[in-house]
Amino acid sequence: MKAYEKKRWWKIAILIAAMFIGGFSLWYTQTLVKELAVQEDKKIKLWANATRQLGAASGEMDINFLLDIIKDNETIPTILVDDNGQIISHRNLDSLRALDTAFVNAELALMKEVHEPIKIEYDMVNHRYNYLYYKNSRILTALQTYPFIQLSLIAFFALMSYFALSSSRRAEQNQVWVGMSKETAHQLGTPISSLREWHNLLKETEKDQQEEILKEVDYDIKRLELITERFSKIGSEPILKAENLDLVIEKAIGYLKNRVSSKVNFTVEIGQPNNWANINIPLFDWVIENLCKNAIDAMDGNGNLRIVLNHDTEKVYIDITDTGKGIPRGKFKTVFKPGFTTKKRGWGLGLSLTKRIVKEYHKGQIYVRHSELGKGTTFRIVLDVA
Repeated sequence: MKAYEKKRWWKIAILIAAMFIGGFSLWYTQTLVKELAVQEDKKIKLWANATRQLGAASGEMDINFLLDIIKDNETIPTILVDDNGQIISHRNLDSLRALDTAFVNAELALMKEVHEPIKIEYDMVNHRYNYLYYKNSRILTALQTYPFIQLSLIAFFALMSYFALSSSRRAEQNQVWVGMSKETAHQLGTPISSLREWHNLLKETEKDQQEEILKEVDYDIKRLELITERFSKIGSEPILKAENLDLVIEKAIGYLKNRVSSKVNFTVEIGQPNNWANINIPLFDWVIENLCKNAIDAMDGNGNLRIVLNHDTEKVYIDITDTGKGIPRGKFKTVFKPGFTTKKRGWGLGLSLTKRIVKEYHKGQIYVRHSELGKGTTFRIVLDVA
């Protein structure tokens, strides 16, 4: 499946997951609301019954229990009116605002819309009633509206996150594309400059002395072909073959030695010979070159660069150590991210490409094994033994 199709299915999966979470949250909250509403309904009826019994209580009757029930209602707003509609008392309204008669009347009108009143008979002979109006407690009201507020906030942050991620992804893609263009120009620059110099030298050299120059020209042409091959393999599955890394790395270092500062001292140490691994030579050469060029930049073109090869029964280990500036411990993983660079004109793509080639194409590992500021850094590559 193509990358864009995978991304589309991931978006659909995330959308479904978000809808499920939102729906479950809404259902669960509504279940709690219903249970709490039932409890409040029972509570207000108990309170109304206690009020009725308190009104009909004789002087010899113990009314403490009834008073406790009435006092126990500290959450449900209530208004008690007589049969003429006049307000007798109210409970659990805003104490300051309840001093205003207009506010109490407005609350009464609201209660009439929410619930049917509870009739409390206080004169059994003449069948006269008081009416108890009430509305949901503040907690129940908040719980009823909470899911919608929650869903709105989730939708808002999801939308903002989507736009932020899209913007970030576009910026990163632009940076990678620009970086790839710069990397291409950088890779082509060395052999092209070399060819130009060889061309000028050919003009000034006698024909019988041109053979060595033509060999170098041929080598640079092959170098251009190699660079073209490298970039053509990015994004496709390369063919891996069992190769002797001792020879591959010695050849790659031999090429670099003639094209970098003479103040860089290269050392290749083969701890155990015959380090075989399944690799794609054009891409793996690129890995070695990127790591070595970064090391040379870190040393400002003056220092020691040491490459050590070893293997055990399962893995091949390649350590590349420089005597450069070093990397802070907190940046050990960041250095492989696209866009990270310490160079003023760098694009931070070299190590990102290196990691992609090692990890995704060669199924290996690459990491900063050790680094100390002011003393140097060791990168380690780990590959399966062929």
